[in-house]
Amino acid sequence: MSGRRLERLRDLVGVTAAPRRVRVLTFTALALALGSAASGFLITTELPADDPLPPLARLGIATAVVAVAQLFRLRFRVGAGIVSVTWGEAAFIIGLALVPPGWLPAAALVGAGLAWALMTIFVDQRSALDVVHTTAALATGVALATAATLGALVALGASATDVLSAPVGTALTPQLIAALATGSLTYLLTTTGVAGLTLSLKHAVPLGPALLRALQGKLLMFVGNVLVGLAVVAVVEHDLRWLLLLPPVLWLLQQTYSHRLRADDERRAWRALAEATGALNQLDEHGVATAGVTGPLSLFGAERVEVDVPRGDGRWRRYRGEPGRPVVHRDLIGTDRPESGERTDQELVRSLMVGTVQVGELRVRLPRAIPPQQREHDALSAFGDALAAALHDAATHRELRLVTARSSYEAVHDALTNLINRAALLSKGDVALHQLGHDHPVALLLLDINHFKEVNDTLGHAAGDELLQATADRLDILVRPGELLGRLGGDEFALLIPSPAVLSEPGTGAERSPMPNVLRRAREIVELLATPIEVAGVRMSVEVSVGVVVAGAGTADMTELLRRADIAMYQAKQGGGSVASYDSARDAASTDKLALLAELREALDVDDQLELALQPAVDLCTGEPTGVEALIRWRHPRRGRLNPVDFVRTIEGSELLGAFTRYVVDKALGVAADWARHGLDVPISINLSARSLLDPRLPAEVAESLRRHQVPARRLVLEITETVVMSELEVIDEVLSALRAMGVQRAVDDFGTGFSSLTFLTRISVDELKVDRSFVMRMADSPEAAAIVRTTVDLGRELGLRVVAEGVETADQRAALAELGCTAAQGYHFFRPMPSDKIVAVLRSLLDSAQVRIFPLRADGAS
Repeated sequence: MSGRRLERLRDLVGVTAAPRRVRVLTFTALALALGSAASGFLITTELPADDPLPPLARLGIATAVVAVAQLFRLRFRVGAGIVSVTWGEAAFIIGLALVPPGWLPAAALVGAGLAWALMTIFVDQRSALDVVHTTAALATGVALATAATLGALVALGASATDVLSAPVGTALTPQLIAALATGSLTYLLTTTGVAGLTLSLKHAVPLGPALLRALQGKLLMFVGNVLVGLAVVAVVEHDLRWLLLLPPVLWLLQQTYSHRLRADDERRAWRALAEATGALNQLDEHGVATAGVTGPLSLFGAERVEVDVPRGDGRWRRYRGEPGRPVVHRDLIGTDRPESGERTDQELVRSLMVGTVQVGELRVRLPRAIPPQQREHDALSAFGDALAAALHDAATHRELRLVTARSSYEAVHDALTNLINRAALLSKGDVALHQLGHDHPVALLLLDINHFKEVNDTLGHAAGDELLQATADRLDILVRPGELLGRLGGDEFALLIPSPAVLSEPGTGAERSPMPNVLRRAREIVELLATPIEVAGVRMSVEVSVGVVVAGAGTADMTELLRRADIAMYQAKQGGGSVASYDSARDAASTDKLALLAELREALDVDDQLELALQPAVDLCTGEPTGVEALIRWRHPRRGRLNPVDFVRTIEGSELLGAFTRYVVDKALGVAADWARHGLDVPISINLSARSLLDPRLPAEVAESLRRHQVPARRLVLEITETVVMSELEVIDEVLSALRAMGVQRAVDDFGTGFSSLTFLTRISVDELKVDRSFVMRMADSPEAAAIVRTTVDLGRELGLRVVAEGVETADQRAALAELGCTAAQGYHFFRPMPSDKIVAVLRSLLDSAQVRIFPLRADGAS
């Protein structure tokens, strides 16, 4: 016999289908049933001689009654199994009225065995072991119920000899009814207990809930069965013609039982489906797939559930679960899918689709005793759709997390070396300085690679990039816990040492400057970097110049430390050495800074030195102007034309910041008021220093300037940088809230370059995002920069914000931004910054070309 045929034969017999404990229970019940049947005949005396029916006829009728009672069964699901509800109690009562009690176990054994064998052949496929198990359980229940009935009769005064020698009779006395009810209850508890124990052993479900569920399903029919059995006995005693009314009554009861069981089953099925789909409400693939396995295990009472999820690289991951076992998963390789596991009629398979995209596949194998019905197919369809949506949402959330994490990472890291970039070094460094005591020494090392341009010119930029990466890797190894290493740009690196080692004065134990230790550390770094390295096939030694500065944590911020370290680094280059420390005596910037502030104080009183350069932002769809940015310029009588980078940083660190801010706001609103007289309703934006937000008088000063120039607050846009989020001062929140309450709009300048762009938006409510020019200019060559721009545009769309791209210089950049859905853009591709006397003509030209109607003037000439 072949292995496949042998396996099929074993499955038919039921040897491999049932656990060992179930087989032990089956043979134990069978032994009890056979013993009860045999002993019943031995203790039963002969029937009375005047009995109108032969003994075999009585036994045959009782056997037929038991068989018919089993054939008219109803079934309901308990977990992974099926419990059958029959007319067993009615047959038990009628049987006791037909044959001596000792004969009833044998009649039950034969009748139940015959009925379940016929149902196995013609109705549903069951193994031989299942038939034996059910028959033995029913016969055992009849035997125990018979014993309980006889015991109750004897306890109520009947003779033991009388109750064993003949049927209990048809004269329904109160004592007999009580005894029959006791026996029927014993039958119910015995058969239900065996059914619950079988389900618990076979399908690994808890015994308590299985017993309770089986009792709930049988309770209603139990009461009806007892009443039907007693009614039949009573009818037989009085007039047999009343039996003609029995079939319709039994049919109505059968329909009532069936409807009740179906309603309960449907209610439980819908509740289970709701719980199973509710468990899918998770955001990670593992959690969704695990719920996708455990749900059908309880929902369908499945023997095995598998969920296959594509990995995106051609491979699949399979999550598999069985009753009583944890869900496991593994990656499928080769031909593991979909040929793994032979599909049968008992296996429900559904492809999980979202639109035309397959996000997985669900396989549910039902127990052989429960053939899938239309309800199972409908429930699988509903659960499969919910599982597909949950898997799709989990995959989308995962991609969003990756994009967000990548964008956040790229915003603060250098793409070439993976070190933190200049902005992150400044932000994190200032945080570290604020956490230290005012006089706590800190050190900053600024490194510059010597002759780096020659490497680029001789070996190419790819070799230069390789050299930078190798240098970054070596520096990263030298970084100690708590220190910050970053690439500032080009061939410059910076190392912040928050806690440099402090030397002690020999013989006294007094502390002195940590500078010698820091210089020693700098020289060690120089020596390690000088170790020969191969770049682009050429062996070379990396020579660096290092500028060192040591200061108290409260005496300078990161910008000032970098400035001083930069001076020291150039001193090292000019002096021919590799390391130099900052010397304040050689810092000409200190006196020059004082002179610059004095000159600026005079410029604020002179109208022709500080002037605005205006640059429009253009709507990428219509071409109309969306706003104009006001950029301050200083026509210095001695130094020449100065850009903001030449003097704004100095102003921000001085007491002139408030006066300077009022000057710029007043001058910009004066220009905006002039536009209104020409019928132009275009917002004007001004860059606002983060330190200006520390001034609680700012909202009142802005409001006064708006009133004086009669400019609506909505036409003023204040641009703030993301460094604002680093502060937790209440005054900043109060100033920003007051400005917003006035109607002044707020924009985020250089979005994406700060320490935490997303954190910024959760804290500060804004109207506009301005994409930093560094990302826009690198869109075509850098997928990372393009991803940041795309993410910012999508973020602005989701939050209902305007998105303006800065630094647009080419038509290709403009087309790419328009394709991404960017709201507006500004840059040299459209207009360079221009004097205020030329902006009106430009704005009119843009509005005319965009065919935008200019709003009418009021009688007073204001907008």
